[in-house]
Amino acid sequence: MKYKFIDDLTSDVMFEAFGKDLKEVFTNAAEAMFSVICQMEKVSQEKTIEVSVEAESAEELMINWLQELIGLVDIESMFFSKFEITEIDENHIKAKIYGEEMVPEKGETVVKAVTYYKYNFEKTADGYVARVSLDI
Repeated sequence: MKYKFIDDLTSDVMFEAFGKDLKEVFTNAAEAMFSVICQMEKVSQEKTIEVSVEAESAEELMINWLQELIGLVDIESMFFSKFEITEIDENHIKAKIYGEEMVPEKGETVVKAVTYYKYNFEKTADGYVARVSLDI
């Protein structure tokens, strides 16, 4: 399982993303978030943007990563459907993200921000789990 949605919120969307390593959990969290933002299966990968994000910890890096992606939706007026992490450790992530210009018919829900409501990022016996709440 890559991710699942938790529905105990009304004005927010919460999900848990899973991964056997940092690369996988960060990729799955991005996919979960963009499944809320747009119809990912309809978004082509015609443009590539390189992203670099830093933080003091893996927990903070997850928030910064998702916030950066939300910002790029607005700045670039794009939807994204593929996330290729090229470098990652607990303090930085570099990735290539792929998408296309935003068109209303491929949009779903506007995500304003990642919140700290019930936020959790932890290493488990199976890898990593991130619980993330999105302000919509």
